[in-house]
Amino acid sequence: MPAQADMLNASAYGVPSQERQKDTMDEQQEREQRGLVIAATSKLQRSDDGHRWFVPSQTTGCRNTYTVKPDPAHPHCTCPDFTARQQRCKHIFATEIVIQREYTDDGETQTYTETVTVKKTYKQEWRAYDKAQTHEKERFLSLLNELCKGIEESPQTFGRPRLPLADMIFASTFKVYSTVSGRRFMSDLRDAQTKGFIVRTPHYTSVSRYLENPTLTPFLKQLIEISSLPLQTVESSFAVDSSGFSTCRFAQWAKAKYGEPKQMQRHEWIKVHLMCGTKTNIVTSIEVTDSNSADSPQFAGLVKTTGRNFTMNQVSADKAYLSSDNLQVVADHDAQPFIAFKANSTTSKNHSAIWNRMFHFYSFNQTRFMQCYHKRSNVETTFHMIKTKFGDRLRSKTRTAQINEALCKVLAHNLCCLIQSTYELGIEPTFWEEAA
Repeated sequence: MPAQADMLNASAYGVPSQERQKDTMDEQQEREQRGLVIAATSKLQRSDDGHRWFVPSQTTGCRNTYTVKPDPAHPHCTCPDFTARQQRCKHIFATEIVIQREYTDDGETQTYTETVTVKKTYKQEWRAYDKAQTHEKERFLSLLNELCKGIEESPQTFGRPRLPLADMIFASTFKVYSTVSGRRFMSDLRDAQTKGFIVRTPHYTSVSRYLENPTLTPFLKQLIEISSLPLQTVESSFAVDSSGFSTCRFAQWAKAKYGEPKQMQRHEWIKVHLMCGTKTNIVTSIEVTDSNSADSPQFAGLVKTTGRNFTMNQVSADKAYLSSDNLQVVADHDAQPFIAFKANSTTSKNHSAIWNRMFHFYSFNQTRFMQCYHKRSNVETTFHMIKTKFGDRLRSKTRTAQINEALCKVLAHNLCCLIQSTYELGIEPTFWEEAA
């Protein structure tokens, strides 16, 4: 009788019964997908007797919970959807998924014992660290000089003889590494000339003036890329993020935000986007943009630059980089993307195959996913290393000089990472032979 009633109702509204059944199946599949999202993003609690589960609402969160009795034959939920339909709702599906996770393949329940764990510590190779720190400056000058030798100087046909471009890049990077003013830096620059690292000592104003040259920017980016190549065999897992470097310029924050001429001011800044290796913190690709630029559009360029020189296995990034295109560009380089999903993320036919695959990985293998995703914290360490050692503020006043100064900081950081790897991993850096 119920089946005949359904057929009569379907005929009355002009809807074929098979099409109505197909719509019902699609609705159930949609509820299963929503239940999958709830199980992946929410915490379900079980009652003391073990017969009831408390599932938070997907719309209101923990402010409203529903009680689910996951009886295989007659499941029950207190939500309005189950009350109206008397069929499995998304809360029942979420509960069944969570229960399934708590069982082994043979059907026996697992026993979890909570223990107090000690914070994990990492062993430091103190002998290698001491040698790297005590010989860093001399090795830094030698590596920087070797790196600058590969810069091709454009011929000069007229005018006053200019300073060699390789010498000016050497001087600019060395000045940023020293963290002192241009005047106090002159003694270090004279010592570098005595040791044969530069042809002649430029005036301190020349160093600042060359930083304002926009032709310096592509050379610095190239040197950053080249300086990472000695670690090609070491790095296979990478992380992406961005961070701001403040400048000496001030802007009115309230005026920028509300359009009101108030007195509250803030420093202007530029944003550095980079990709680094998670083992040695070497920077493999970099982009510098304005302060208000978005993070996600820079992701593809960073991955492509790194993929040109390294064999990538994993790439991790935070939610700001979540998109189907970003997941796909990592997959195109035969690597696995570990980009955090948002609370409202789900699978659907509109998403790409790599999106759905990684979301299911995230939903059913959260422990493994988070282990790989948390390698992303190494990029935070990289920014901390750069800012702590070379400063988080830029002294230059023009935008071009600020970009070049930030690139010099990253180049100096890469050379310091190479020096540490020399003593810890036994790697002797060579640049232009590998680049060719």
